[in-house]
Amino acid sequence: MNRFTRDQIAARVAQDIPEGAYVNLGIGLPTKVANYLPADKEIFLHSENGVLGMGPAPAPGEEDEDLINAGKQPVTLLTGGSYFHHADSFAMMRGGHLDICVLGAFQVSAKGDLANWHTGAPDAIPAVGGAMDLAIGAKQVFVMMDHQTKTGESKLVEACSYPLTGIGCVNRIYTDLAVIDVTPQGLRVVEIVEGLSLAQLQELTGAPLLPAA
Repeated sequence: MNRFTRDQIAARVAQDIPEGAYVNLGIGLPTKVANYLPADKEIFLHSENGVLGMGPAPAPGEEDEDLINAGKQPVTLLTGGSYFHHADSFAMMRGGHLDICVLGAFQVSAKGDLANWHTGAPDAIPAVGGAMDLAIGAKQVFVMMDHQTKTGESKLVEACSYPLTGIGCVNRIYTDLAVIDVTPQGLRVVEIVEGLSLAQLQELTGAPLLPAA
């Protein structure tokens, strides 16, 4: 079965980020999006630890240990970029100043509920971080994730079984198999990886899917 690579998913997300947007990239897979934003678009990347105006990852050997994102990865700073207090960063997140946040997820429900901080496993370390602030503070929430778990269970579900990060907050989902919108009518397929039919995608998905409009 064909699957989008993680870099292809990141590049696809980058296509949907408009000129002038203020965007938070979450820890993990979402950080790859920075490497695929076109140089001719002015897009302002935010990190919750207090950075605005991030660029792509630095070249090997050019890392600055004092300039990192929330995932402790080295980043670059574009001309005009800045870094500031953590509290100011959260004021941006909670005050509705971010146009888009891009987050990973353990599960997304058919209604756009997001579960991305805790699987409920007794030995897991709870770490909600700023995800809940981003989920309700950003104007749009994009989720990047594998379509299924390593054991073959769908991460798209009718109702989340894991603790929620946010309720009804997800707008669009990007997986290794498809791009899917959360609509009032349900999950609507926008794109499918080449060679996979809607019926086959439905068999791999734990919630009803609607065809592209």
